[in-house]
Amino acid sequence: MGLFSKKAKPEKKPVVKKAVPDKKQVAAKKKEESKKVVKPEPPKKEATRTYHVVKRAEDGKWEVKFAGGQKAIKLFDTQKEALEYSKVMAKNQGGSMLVHNSKGANKGRIKSKK
Repeated sequence: MGLFSKKAKPEKKPVVKKAVPDKKQVAAKKKEESKKVVKPEPPKKEATRTYHVVKRAEDGKWEVKFAGGQKAIKLFDTQKEALEYSKVMAKNQGGSMLVHNSKGANKGRIKSKK
């Protein structure tokens, strides 16, 4: 018989047993994880839009503008029209409106429902 007559037996790989963690180790890991304090992120504040309804001194028209804004969004002949427009805008944008009387004193703040 020649060299090639016997079949080579494959080598057996050693069996590796997986390490099973002790109950104490598992309990210690859980304890460490529970000690970690996860701070929730604070809710992001959206910029609330405040619409001012003001009577102009030059021509007597009522204007709607943003808080701190110099430019009028829209001009109206009557206060009623300006109030209706600003209510709709405040409701759509999730903001509020502030009405000034003709002397410029603060008449009241009306918050819209979201």
